[in-house]
Amino acid sequence: MTLGDLCRRVKADWRAHGQDWTKPGFRTIAAYRFGVWRMGVRQPFRAPLSVLYGWAFRWCRNIYGIELPYTATVGIDVVIEHQGGIVVHGSTVIGDRCIIRQNCTLGVRSLDRLQDAPVLMADVNVGAGAVILGRVTIGAGAAIGANAVVLTDVPAGALAVGVPATIRLRAVPDAPGVSLPG
Repeated sequence: MTLGDLCRRVKADWRAHGQDWTKPGFRTIAAYRFGVWRMGVRQPFRAPLSVLYGWAFRWCRNIYGIELPYTATVGIDVVIEHQGGIVVHGSTVIGDRCIIRQNCTLGVRSLDRLQDAPVLMADVNVGAGAVILGRVTIGAGAAIGANAVVLTDVPAGALAVGVPATIRLRAVPDAPGVSLPG
């Protein structure tokens, strides 16, 4: 990723967050993008950038309550809607245009499978307090209800609710961009 790519992605993230640079979600994703970009910088120039990234990461984690390490994969136009209690495992994949709300965990299910993290396809909507654990795939356009605990794959366009989550298929009318409630 070039410096120009970094600037374009951060600008797109700013737009996705309502062009409000004060939003903790935007600041966290900007810090994440910086962390990814700095890995392409050769030593010894990377060292001071790593110190700066470490400071930004800790600020976002400790002050905003959003833990998003640079080793995760985050698509374009991802929105972190509210801050507080958000933990994203370093092997997690978050697709384009996903929305993540407060108190969500995207992590591993077992200590003997530390790389088995969730994959969220495009346009996934994660409700407040949701927990998605293990190597599960959340299909494109799926919604995870508030406080749901997801331990299995969720098909595209489906709704996952409850503890443990049960899958409900949502009816989608012929009109594009319109879906019926669950």
